[in-house]
Amino acid sequence: MAFESLTDKLSSIFKKLRGQARLTESNMDEMLREVRVALLEADVNYKVVKEFVNNIKEKAIGQDVLKQLNPSQMVVKIVRDELVELLGSKDSEIHYQNNRPTIIMLVGLQGSGKTTSAGKLAYLMKNKLNKKVLLAACDVYRPAAIDQLDQIAKQVGVPIVNMGTDISPVTIAKKAKEKLFNDHLDVLIIDTAGRLQIDEALMDELNNIKKEVNPDEILLLVDAMAGQDAVNVANAFNDKLALTGVIMSKLDGDARGGAALSIRHMSGVPIKFMGTGEKLADLDIFHPDRMAERILGMGDILTLVEKAQEQLDEKEMKKGVGKMLSGKFDLDDMLLYMKKVQKLGSLGGILKFIPGMPKISPEQLSVAEKEMQNFEVIINSMTKEERKNPDILKYSRKVRIANGSGKTLNEINKVLKKYETAKASMKQVEAYRKSGKLPPGGFGGLH
Repeated sequence: MAFESLTDKLSSIFKKLRGQARLTESNMDEMLREVRVALLEADVNYKVVKEFVNNIKEKAIGQDVLKQLNPSQMVVKIVRDELVELLGSKDSEIHYQNNRPTIIMLVGLQGSGKTTSAGKLAYLMKNKLNKKVLLAACDVYRPAAIDQLDQIAKQVGVPIVNMGTDISPVTIAKKAKEKLFNDHLDVLIIDTAGRLQIDEALMDELNNIKKEVNPDEILLLVDAMAGQDAVNVANAFNDKLALTGVIMSKLDGDARGGAALSIRHMSGVPIKFMGTGEKLADLDIFHPDRMAERILGMGDILTLVEKAQEQLDEKEMKKGVGKMLSGKFDLDDMLLYMKKVQKLGSLGGILKFIPGMPKISPEQLSVAEKEMQNFEVIINSMTKEERKNPDILKYSRKVRIANGSGKTLNEINKVLKKYETAKASMKQVEAYRKSGKLPPGGFGGLH
């Protein structure tokens, strides 16, 4: 995930700060120097870094942080607030029209992933925001892009205006706008052509489309991996088109995060959406406050809850949780519950949203995910009766399951041990929940 290295460094800096007996101007300056270096190493623009650090120092002095009872906590709060401001505390949402459809024009350089992002945006607006969406294929110079958008429209289940490669993009956009109003749809997303580099012909065409359809939003797609080049591209497009927002792709990759932390400040254009993967569902609304807290290692519970609401049926989950807490669940129930949790994403991805979670190495995650896979394979090798009543699993049955699943007897016993531990732990959780008390030392069997 982008910002991972920055998060590690900032966490280390603040841990060291909390270890100080008291906060002085000297160790405050040392902390700010380390923050400056961490941001520069994350490829944040040096002007942004200078202003960011100066703002922190100014606010710390203004709020008499050195005299506070918990000065390190105050410093972290100031850094958090400054990060939110840097990422764009306002205007980070799409402004949908109340009395007419909303028109979104998607622009960017060739190869930036505009067509895929147009599909992702359509998916998000249809499935998460309940909008009736129309796509328009205006990249007439690349037949492959038109075919790709056509296929994506079918996958998402939204209509598309596709007039081939012989009609001008301006005419296609005009026809799409007519269809948008005639069919009483909510949102039009126009996929435009790109170039390998910015040129006058491209900007003229985009401006002609803009004049014809008068879009409510002009969103630029930029790649988080592009670093400071993304800022230059944003400035160039903004000068010619007056952008209203940015979609930043590949924030799930190993980008250092400098583009995301620089683009709003350097161009004045807010990030409105972020790409988090290759699938159509992997586009999220960008929340500056949540991203700031994730950068500082505070987790992001709100986003995790939203993911759960999107992926999991609430009634089924309540029923499943009730059965788990009662301790009266079988191996089928346990497997079903695990599969539901897996819908939220990888184990490592889920843990990053939870505040206070210790850093888990890739090797540890690999072991945990392999154990989850073994659990499913082993349970699927059991009979229905065995899954419902694991007590009947004696030696001969275990041998048969081991042979059928390609696992060892030791692995079969591990699965059964985890099941028994989970049952005991869940009963303990429920008992303490009903009593309103917390157990001393926590629930040992839950990890």
